[in-house]
Amino acid sequence: MRKPKYYIALDEQERKIIIDSLNSLRNKLIADGRYTDAVDNLLIKIVNAPIRKFKVKYREVS
Repeated sequence: MRKPKYYIALDEQERKIIIDSLNSLRNKLIADGRYTDAVDNLLIKIVNAPIRKFKVKYREVS
């Protein structure tokens, strides 16, 4: 059985915040002498993720 895939819709500001936060975490792990493999992999995925434009439609629930 396949695992379901999840997607996150981020704007540029949110993407920048995530990258900055992961980079800060990576720097802290390096300073503590711990492994950064998981954070490195996640940073690579976020940075190399394709940027797609789409429209969001809002509707009121009555």
